Amino acid sequence: MPLGDDGVPSQAAIRFSFPKGGTMTPKGMKYLALLMCGTLAVILGCGAAGKQAVELKTEDDKTLYALGLSMGGNLKTLGLNPAEIAAVQSGLADGASGAKPQVELETYGPKIRELAQARAAKGAQVEKDRGQAYIDKAAGETGAKKTASGLVYVQVQDGTGASPTPADAVKVHYRGTLTDGTEFDSSYKRNAPVDFPLGQVIPCWTEGLQMMKAGGKAKFVCPAAIAYGDNGRPPVIPGGATLVFEVELLEVAKGGAAAAAPPAGHQR
Repeated sequence: MPLGDDGVPSQAAIRFSFPKGGTMTPKGMKYLALLMCGTLAVILGCGAAGKQAVELKTEDDKTLYALGLSMGGNLKTLGLNPAEIAAVQSGLADGASGAKPQVELETYGPKIRELAQARAAKGAQVEKDRGQAYIDKAAGETGAKKTASGLVYVQVQDGTGASPTPADAVKVHYRGTLTDGTEFDSSYKRNAPVDFPLGQVIPCWTEGLQMMKAGGKAKFVCPAAIAYGDNGRPPVIPGGATLVFEVELLEVAKGGAAAAAPPAGHQR
């Protein structure tokens, strides 16, 4: 699967993580507030009404703007409405300026994780419902096969070579899109096919490629359950997203999985 250090384009998203216990220290909360305030200053206009134009003169200006874009993509998963954005802005401004907080951070800080998880789950369900309609339509295409896992497989061009097993390594060209046609990755654009062990990628690819023969082309429609699940790969792939891949199987290296390492971002 796409997204990694193997030359596949990826966005360096900064994710807000919490200790396993779900609690962040006051120092960590303050640091998070400062980072997020900088983000919203770019995206929303922190402490001001509406978005303000920012002139990017220096390399630092441009880098900080890129920081805002990266972080802002993750904030989108919260699905904030205007009133909630205003509440976030108020908290960020108070935290960054050292003003007296309106709530106790020790009480409400631990609840951030719970809120974020609930919002993410809600967003993932919306994506899955939208994706199901696409899957149902794709399954009705001429020649389409829907498997027990939910994969919709459409043969585009027959191959004449061997079919791989999970113990094999494969070389493929591919293009990946969301159901609205948004392309999130393409080895064709890089003019660089990808090699990987078939048993160490997302289940949709492991299953779909076994249905192909070398030299063949196919389309995979992958529900979230056999792709990136409810977590997705923000900000590029939303949680719960159904993914569509055009895949060309170039080569099969029988038994080659033991000698090959999966490219970063392609693992299960």
